[in-house]
Amino acid sequence: MLVQAEAITMEWEELLPEAERIAQAKAAELNHDGSVVNQPQSQEVNVRSDLNGKTIRLPGFVVPLEGDENTITEFFLVPYFGACIHVPPPPPNQIIYVKYPKGAPVDDVWGAVWIEGTIKAETMSNDLATVGYTMEGIKVEVYEE
Repeated sequence: MLVQAEAITMEWEELLPEAERIAQAKAAELNHDGSVVNQPQSQEVNVRSDLNGKTIRLPGFVVPLEGDENTITEFFLVPYFGACIHVPPPPPNQIIYVKYPKGAPVDDVWGAVWIEGTIKAETMSNDLATVGYTMEGIKVEVYEE
């Protein structure tokens, strides 16, 4: 009998390699105006391959890619609302392409959600963005703290 590993609850910054987390923290200290510049997505893909095969749980927002009027079966998981659609996409290491064959109910994914699944450091691109991670979804739940 195959036993499912307990999911590791993560935050988005934990998807960044340590050197990049440190660099971003220092850059944030220097940029105090909080402005968003409409610029293209960074194509630099720095990921944590040590996460390959781990079952993680991460909060975020869904950008639907595939499904029907009732369920969404493929989507991007992003750290903030509107990413990839209304604002410049986050860097590739802050977007996860999720395959969820059983389908998440459309009504459940318009707010924040918890996604649980097996993650892999794997780059892929489409018209919206380049992603640094893929995930086989196990569970989608409405976000509640």
